[in-house]
Amino acid sequence: MLILGLLLLACTAAFVGLAIADNISGGPHYDVSILGHHIASMNGLAIFCAGLALALIFGLGCMMAMTGGLLHRRKARRNRAIRRDAAATARERDTLAARVGDEDAAAGAPAGAGTAAAGTGEGSHRVDAPSRPRHHARHLFGH
Repeated sequence: MLILGLLLLACTAAFVGLAIADNISGGPHYDVSILGHHIASMNGLAIFCAGLALALIFGLGCMMAMTGGLLHRRKARRNRAIRRDAAATARERDTLAARVGDEDAAAGAPAGAGTAAAGTGEGSHRVDAPSRPRHHARHLFGH
């Protein structure tokens, strides 16, 4: 969406620039030509309406470019949070595995014996489930 918006902005700006550069003459009826090709003969009202249409197309391009940028930023923020949660989960898993290994070594049990029953207790929780944000970031109006 970002690229389409920027393309729409560039095409509208190029068209307006060429139309202005090729049509400097005045009079009650203007002959609009671009790159040597006659497009139309317009009066003042038709030129005004064409300017409004070009302004709306330019505004649509701006809106599409901004929306594409915001979507890209939101996706990057979400991916960064997912990577951070995955790293925290991996650190917690490694810490718990080291602690269980130390307890097994201290008790004299084989290294894998305590890991099977570690998460089966009534009060235990799953370590491998990633934590998710519970709410959205605070919205600042005008930003």
